[in-house]
Amino acid sequence: MDITHQKDNTLKKPKFQAKRRPGWQAIFSLLMFFYMYLPILVLAVYSFNQSRFSATWEGFTLEWYQRLFQDGRILAALQNSLIVAFAAVGISAVFGTLMAVGLARYRFAGKGLYQGVSYLPIIIPDIAIAVATLVFLAVVQVQLSLWTIVAAHIVFCLAYVGLGVSTRLADLNPHLEEAALDLGATPFQAFIQVLLPQLMPGIVSGCLIAFVLSLDDFLIATFTAGSGATTLPMEIFSRIRTGVKPDINALSVFLILVSGAVAFLAEFIRYRSNGESSK
Repeated sequence: MDITHQKDNTLKKPKFQAKRRPGWQAIFSLLMFFYMYLPILVLAVYSFNQSRFSATWEGFTLEWYQRLFQDGRILAALQNSLIVAFAAVGISAVFGTLMAVGLARYRFAGKGLYQGVSYLPIIIPDIAIAVATLVFLAVVQVQLSLWTIVAAHIVFCLAYVGLGVSTRLADLNPHLEEAALDLGATPFQAFIQVLLPQLMPGIVSGCLIAFVLSLDDFLIATFTAGSGATTLPMEIFSRIRTGVKPDINALSVFLILVSGAVAFLAEFIRYRSNGESSK
């Protein structure tokens, strides 16, 4: 009886456990989130302000969001931004994927140097990329236009797509391609039917991140834009110089929501692909 009683006591778990107090790490994290997102929260609140001036609150209204879709300049700038983003990301998706596969699957002289240079635009300041692209376009005597913005955006979009694909490649089994080649598939067929479907999560994730960066870019687009080629961030900057108004607040909130949704989708795809590869 004593032995069974002791076993029952050891198996029993306490009903109430002492609550742990939040440590300084949790408090510090809350303060950092508060510091980062408080300006965005204030911006979102004042985008519904009925007053034309952001300094005073006069009531709630959706008028400024309705005006966004009736403003011809904003719609034209949004169209230019989407053209630049889709064109830059589409070209970068093809060449970035081929670049990552080539660096991962083949050996050649100077591979380490080329690999480091390929991802250098990620850490180079935007002002340096903008000035370098502008000087290059001036040397080759290319007239600035909307497509020169696309060419400049490909520089950093290519690096982000390549980084996403190379991260995905590191988790793949290279023996699947070898098995396809042994079964009679050509290298092109092995790439299209075996490797490419496995790389799609990395390609999509890298493209979404590059799309957000291209859509939000202001500095590089300002240096490389031609006459009449105004993107959405450039339009926001040109209007904010005359004062912060609720329509600018509404446009900024819209841009933040779109960018945040795309970035969240990219992280979700990357997390899901990592979970599937670990199984």
